[in-house]
Amino acid sequence: MALTGRFVALLALGVVPIVVLGAWWALVGWVVLALALAAIDLALAGSPRRVHLTRDLPARVRLGETVRADLIIANTGARVIRGLVRDAWQPSAGADVTRHRVRVPAGERRAVSTALTPFRRGERRSAAVTIRSFGPLGLAARQANLGLPGAIRVLPPFTARKHLPSRLARLRELDGRTSVMLRGQGTEFDSLREYVRGDDVRSIDWRATARRTDPVQGAPSLVVRTWRPERDRRVVVIVDSGRTSAARIDREPRIDTAFESTLLLSALASRAGDRVDVVVYDQRVRGRVQGATGADLLARLVDTMATIEPELIEMDWSAVPGLVRSVTSQHSLVVLATSIDSPGSARGLLAVLPQLTRRHTVLVSSVTDPEVLAAAAERSNRTEVYRAAAAERALLDIARVSAAIRQLGADVVTGAPADLPPALADRYIALKAAGRL
Repeated sequence: MALTGRFVALLALGVVPIVVLGAWWALVGWVVLALALAAIDLALAGSPRRVHLTRDLPARVRLGETVRADLIIANTGARVIRGLVRDAWQPSAGADVTRHRVRVPAGERRAVSTALTPFRRGERRSAAVTIRSFGPLGLAARQANLGLPGAIRVLPPFTARKHLPSRLARLRELDGRTSVMLRGQGTEFDSLREYVRGDDVRSIDWRATARRTDPVQGAPSLVVRTWRPERDRRVVVIVDSGRTSAARIDREPRIDTAFESTLLLSALASRAGDRVDVVVYDQRVRGRVQGATGADLLARLVDTMATIEPELIEMDWSAVPGLVRSVTSQHSLVVLATSIDSPGSARGLLAVLPQLTRRHTVLVSSVTDPEVLAAAAERSNRTEVYRAAAAERALLDIARVSAAIRQLGADVVTGAPADLPPALADRYIALKAAGRL
């Protein structure tokens, strides 16, 4: 039972005048009368336990998008339920309204709708529904907490997909699908065409040239081979989900930026005909997607990434070479999405790079903090000078680790959260154009 504010107001309406007039004998009578009215009101209130609840939820939603979560309330009791319904969603589900006024006559049902705009990935849940049913006078109410689990999976937003069309156009140029002819050696023979000034002389096919003669002059017409990037190459992405991936850069966890980069690279490589395998790892495999292609690849990736949160433990880099071997034994592009902010945290990475670069093309992807770059440029007062010195030291640490990575035969791609995904995609295209993949 719950006494409402209306009951308190009714009680005060009689108690205050009685106290002022000094008629203490009437005080008890007024309180008894108010309680009797409240008891009658409570008896006439519909039972909140005589309801049947069901949910109508979408299974998935992308981070930042808005969906409707419907709650259907069926009154199986004999009295009208009039009152409040609270659907207890987690705060990170981004519910616009958590309490709804309802009136459900006996034997009927009503639906209440809540707009959800989640601001965190993962499973966003509602464990229970609370119903407060008032009597016709509004003096008292019955309340019940009813268990009704509900969940919606919040997927990565994949905002980097806006960069996909322009990168696909560049891939088509490499593959000879547009009118743009790229000069230079490729990796897989495509066709023959006549020589034009500026072509690489190493591409001349002398046997084909000998078989062709100019119909007017009778002189041989030079023929060159055209090339296209090889297909069915392997791309293996290892995402570090250890403690450094939990840091927030530009209001976004590092691991979320790594997921965005992985999604864009996977979509691009899949369209290019390459096979993509992704493993999220710290000291155990947190998620793995292998053998998927096309639309199924992205669907499985976002579904796997949705529930993964960083672990506050050190990344076990010693297990990464074996992890790559378990995925593929052939030459591949191995992308390591991690942090290279300090030499100390990158020591394990540097130790295993020689094992990887011996057989694979290795690319290290790391997000940089734009606030550090901004702090390094601001020196108008003493405080800013100290901040600039600290920022310069951080940038020097990144430069030292990057130089060490390149000395060990790998390459490095860095960028702010918004810039890293397209930068990684551009490096992949450059490797395809250079015939290194």
